[in-house]
Amino acid sequence: MRGGWTPEQPPPDRLRDARWTLTPRHIVVLAVLLTLGLTWAAWTFFKARPEPLPDTRPSTTTTGSAVIRPTPQPGTNQTQPAANQPAATNQPPTTNPTSGANPTSGAPQPPGDGSSSSPPPVVVHVAGKVRRPGLIRAPAGSRVADVLTLAGGPLRGVDLTTLNLARQVTDGEQIIVGATTQPPPPNQPSATAGPSPSSAPTAPVNLNTATLDQLDALPGVGPVLAQRILDYRTQNGPFTTIDQLQEVPGVGPKKFDSLKPHVRT
Repeated sequence: MRGGWTPEQPPPDRLRDARWTLTPRHIVVLAVLLTLGLTWAAWTFFKARPEPLPDTRPSTTTTGSAVIRPTPQPGTNQTQPAANQPAATNQPPTTNPTSGANPTSGAPQPPGDGSSSSPPPVVVHVAGKVRRPGLIRAPAGSRVADVLTLAGGPLRGVDLTTLNLARQVTDGEQIIVGATTQPPPPNQPSATAGPSPSSAPTAPVNLNTATLDQLDALPGVGPVLAQRILDYRTQNGPFTTIDQLQEVPGVGPKKFDSLKPHVRT
């Protein structure tokens, strides 16, 4: 009937007499599940146990070697403070007066005072048939060819046979490109100048009339040998030949050969 009580329907006949039984397959599955569950529970339990942290506190014992106090060097006046006394503060460092070090060795040297400074450049006047005539500044030790290159080079067709391109230039000289004759470099005598008085040949010295100073001025003769020559002349009389000079003590064959052109009788 509608809206009333519905009587309970009885189960079917095939389920009324059914029994719940476990087969060996069911037992194996349950055993496997139970084993897995126990294993997972044991692993979780041991993993959750607290781990002891390592002790990071520094050890108070030392295993290194003992500190050895340095022994003072002989000849030094320095005194080292004791180990149980505090070091003095605001005290300037002491220096060893016997070390022999140069106090100015560590000081910076002003530029230009060292031996490694380069020499100053030379100034050369280049004239004639070059591209840029005028005053040329060249490094010390430059050649004529280097100066011509700094001047732009000679013009086309210029004869350079009158120039010695390998000659070193000097400060203040003049180079005329294309000229038949070149002016002499400074500090050098010209070709037309006569011989200097020092280079002029001197007349031979007369052994019989020469004084001590004249004999001393001879090449290879000192005041001692000059006095011996005078003593020989006083004891034996005037020299008749210059070969008698070999009888003077101290005049050997080599010295006689060097004196022979400078003496006469």
